[in-house]
Amino acid sequence: MSNPSTTSPIPVIEANGAFIPQIGLGTWELQGEVLAGAVEAALAAGYRHFDTAKRYENEADLGAALRASGVARDEMFITTKVWRDDLAEETFLRNAEASVERIGMGPADLLLVHWPSPDRPMAEVIGALCKAQKEGFTRHIGVSNFPPHLLREAISLADAPLSANQCEYHPRLDQTELLELCRREGIAFTAYAPIGSGGLLDDPELIALAAEKGRTPAQIVLRWHLQQGVVAIPRSRNPERIAQNIAIMDFELTEADMARLGAMARPDGRRFGLDWVDWDG
Repeated sequence: MSNPSTTSPIPVIEANGAFIPQIGLGTWELQGEVLAGAVEAALAAGYRHFDTAKRYENEADLGAALRASGVARDEMFITTKVWRDDLAEETFLRNAEASVERIGMGPADLLLVHWPSPDRPMAEVIGALCKAQKEGFTRHIGVSNFPPHLLREAISLADAPLSANQCEYHPRLDQTELLELCRREGIAFTAYAPIGSGGLLDDPELIALAAEKGRTPAQIVLRWHLQQGVVAIPRSRNPERIAQNIAIMDFELTEADMARLGAMARPDGRRFGLDWVDWDG
C-alpha cells in the first residue's frame, strides 16, 4: 500500500513513509482452509492489512488467499518478520527473500525483526534489516518486541527510517514510555494481542463499559487503540468477529472512557516474551 486506501473503512496512518491501516488481521496459528476463510471474511469486511511471519508457517497460505481474492496488490499492506534465530546477515537476507517468495506478491510492505536476540550484535541485525530493504525485499522496515532501550539503539544504527515497532499491548499492559518514544520518532506502534489474553474480555469493568456503549468488549478495546493512534492486529477465525473488529468507526470513547481502560493496567499484565527480553532496560 503506497498511499491511503479508498476501499477500507479504517483510517490509514503515515509512519516514516509507510501508510498503514490501523486495523489488520493477525494470522498467528491460522493455516490452510481456516486462514483462507479468515482472509475472505476480512477482505469482505474491509481489511487491507495482513500480518504474517516465517515463524507462523502460513506465509504461502496467506499469499494464496490474497492472490485468489482479486483485490489489487497496491490496496493491501502485508507485514512479515524474520525470526530471532535467523539474524546473522546472510541468514537474515536469505530468509527475507524466502518470505517474499512464499507470499508471492512482490516485496513485503513491511519487514520486521521478529524478536531481538542477545546472540547477535544489534549493529549486524539492523544492518541486515536495512540491506533487505535496499535489495528490494520490502518497501519499509521495522522491529518487533523492542523495548525502549533497544528501540533507541536500533534507531541510532539504522541508515533508513524505521516505520513500526510491533509489541504486545492491551489495557492490562502499560506501554506509555514506548508509545511516547514511537510518536516522537514517527514510528507506528503496532499492537499484537490487542484485545488481550487470559480473560481480558471477561473483565467486569470492560463488560460494563461495552454495555453502556452497546458494543462488544473487543470493539471497545479496539476503539481504545484507534483513538491512541495505535495500529492493532487482532486475530480471529470467526467471520462474525472479524467483521465486528473492524466495525468501530461509528462511535467514540470519551476521555473518561479512555482513562477507565488505561486504569486496568497491572504489574503482571505482560504475557509474552517474559524470558526473552529485558523489558525494563
